[in-house]
Amino acid sequence: QVQLVESGGGLVQPGGSLRLSCAASGSIFNINVMGWYRQAPGKQRELVATITSGGTTNYADSVKGRFTISRDNAKKTVYLQMNSLKPEDTAVYYCKAEIKRWWYDSYYPYWGQGTQVTVSS
Repeated sequence: QVQLVESGGGLVQPGGSLRLSCAASGSIFNINVMGWYRQAPGKQRELVATITSGGTTNYADSVKGRFTISRDNAKKTVYLQMNSLKPEDTAVYYCKAEIKRWWYDSYYPYWGQGTQVTVSS
């Protein structure tokens, strides 16, 4: 059994900051890429940022320079520091991780339950 549990969402004013966390737990041999995605009402889920186990990052153009993704491999946790938030950042944010449960296994994607981020005055 593998679980991804997100935390840190909430309501913030435009220009404010939030930090999201996502911790993986359960029977895990290794984690490859971890990332954050978001889905606004009426829109498709979109990539926000990803980070490899070696620390290579990738960002959506819309968040470059404002958001920073990081991870703690020992804690199996990925973070998303969001600064200079805008109303258009309002969405449910989902954590995703590519996880290998056994040494002989392949990597499979796992998703968290989502955390709401609302940017409004």
